[in-house]
Amino acid sequence: MAFELPKLQYAYDALEPHIDARTMEIHHTKHHAGYTNNLNNAIAGSALENQSIEDILTNLDMSNMAVRNNGGGFFNHSLFWEIMNPEDKGRLSGPLKEAIEAEYGSFDGFKEAFSKAAATRFGSGWAWLCVHKGGRVEICSSPNQDNPLMPGVGCDGYPILGLDVWEHAYYLNYQNRRPDYISAFFNVINWNEVERRYNMHK
Repeated sequence: MAFELPKLQYAYDALEPHIDARTMEIHHTKHHAGYTNNLNNAIAGSALENQSIEDILTNLDMSNMAVRNNGGGFFNHSLFWEIMNPEDKGRLSGPLKEAIEAEYGSFDGFKEAFSKAAATRFGSGWAWLCVHKGGRVEICSSPNQDNPLMPGVGCDGYPILGLDVWEHAYYLNYQNRRPDYISAFFNVINWNEVERRYNMHK
């Protein structure tokens, strides 16, 4: 069963001014579509063809760069679109809020630690908030399209919030000002979705 490029639940311009429409359109229809097509080509005719993306990445042969890069790109972007929302974003609350405050002292402490992970990831990659079994949360980052589902990558938890810090995610609007892009991201986080993922995987 081939993987399909997921449809966005909002218009390309819905996240403006924080993330511009042109970047969203290119990011979704070119970059994410490319990862999706290349993943399908990489697994065609193999035992991976009928597995979920989570199973593929969790049991990944890390030397299989075609599946590693494109499977990661497919999963990472699929999560990225869903943990952003222009309208019904909710607010950080409940057990997730308690877990974040237990680990980072406050929301501001979490925001500072997450922003640092995103800003200091050299070159291309992602910053993550992950949940461990039992409910503890942890921030980490990974290079390229790697993510913490993969063996030996990041903090070995389940990613529930991710920020793409590849230049293609922000360069049209922010150029080399990655910290401004990171700051803007906090205005569009869909906390309802992050909390749903937290509760599902804790």
